[in-house]
Amino acid sequence: MVFRWSAGIPVRWLIVLGVYAVVAALWTANGGRPLDGIDGIGVGQRPCRITVVAPVLNVRSGPADTRAVVTTMTRDTVTNAERVVENGYRMLDRNRWADEDLIEPTSDSDC
Repeated sequence: MVFRWSAGIPVRWLIVLGVYAVVAALWTANGGRPLDGIDGIGVGQRPCRITVVAPVLNVRSGPADTRAVVTTMTRDTVTNAERVVENGYRMLDRNRWADEDLIEPTSDSDC
C-alpha cells in the first residue's frame, strides 16, 4: 500500500499520531480507566472489595476446598475482588479464590 506525503510527513504517521491522540483524549476524559470496563468496573459502578471475617482465610488456586492454598489473609484484611462466584467461592484475582462464608463485601462496595 502506498501512502502519499503531506508536508514532508508520511500520511501513515499522521494516521498513527491521530489514533494515539484520540485514545489519549478518551483515556483522560474517563479518568484514566478503560472505557469498556476491562477492569471489571462499568460506568457508574463501585469496585467490589471484601473484608476477611474469619481469623485466617486460605486463598485457594481455584473455587474448591480441594485446590491448593496460594496465600492466607487474616481477619479485617480488605482487598479487591471480582463479581464472579463459583461453587461458594469468590474470585479475588486470577487463580485466587476465597470462601464466601469467610468474607463480606465492604459497605462501600458493589459485589
